[in-house]
Amino acid sequence: MADPFLQTILPASHDLGGFQVHRTLPSRERTMVGPFIFFDQMGPATLPAGGGIDVRPHPHIDLATVTYLFDGAIEHRDSLGTRIVIEPGAVNLMTAGRGIVHSERTPADARAAGPRLSGIQTWLALPDGREEIDPAFEHVPAAALPMVSSEGARARVIMGTLWGETSPVTAHSPTIYADILLTMGAAVPLDAEAEERAVYLANGDASVDGVPLLQRTLYLLKPGYAGTLRSQRGGRVMLAGGAAFATPRHVWWNFVSSSRERIEQAKADWRAGRFPLVPGDAEEHIPLPDVPTTVSYP
Repeated sequence: MADPFLQTILPASHDLGGFQVHRTLPSRERTMVGPFIFFDQMGPATLPAGGGIDVRPHPHIDLATVTYLFDGAIEHRDSLGTRIVIEPGAVNLMTAGRGIVHSERTPADARAAGPRLSGIQTWLALPDGREEIDPAFEHVPAAALPMVSSEGARARVIMGTLWGETSPVTAHSPTIYADILLTMGAAVPLDAEAEERAVYLANGDASVDGVPLLQRTLYLLKPGYAGTLRSQRGGRVMLAGGAAFATPRHVWWNFVSSSRERIEQAKADWRAGRFPLVPGDAEEHIPLPDVPTTVSYP
């Protein structure tokens, strides 16, 4: 049995007070897959009645965040004045560019019964020459994203073009991103149509050409490898990748850049209060950490 994988990245798991987050990018083994430089699985979790998540305002530079939920809801606010609730199957794309601040909280009307939370949050590095573009935000509802069906599988194309369908979500560099739902015995082809690709089993079971996948683990496919993704009992797999970056990216906390000096400037700007405020959520913020949990290596 030929091994389809170039690299396997196990998660670093963090308890964020009531729910687990499993992070596979960045890692000591690898910083990026295509433009993807951060890959988190949130939950699944059911939070206490009356509770919820409250991610206070915090900054980003030189990246785009992609929030995609399997279950639950998150209210997004940002320094552009955006206020929107994201629900399962929709996409929130927030382009930080030269700088943005946002918060993420459980909507007030979802807290009473004990809110659920499950999904994937990723960051995509912005390409050379476009890192400092103007900040922007777009919300694309689930109904606007193409669905592809094949042999018992249903795949939502989140970004890029896959299986002949193209997502309307903005891609700042060549990107593929899909949510693949596999029923019992289902199969879907993994075409070699992106320079770098990875598969991630969020739940259930799946295999690539007979090689089983572990849950919450990121598997980088060998360049040019074309194969078949299958499930015996049913599962959910994320496919992510795109064009490789020629210039390395650095990560420190919420900042991504090709320049370490630019990250140092962002750190100084956040300490000094030079980032814009979030309208309607400006009373508190996350302070700059002494030792961040998200870093690139070395």
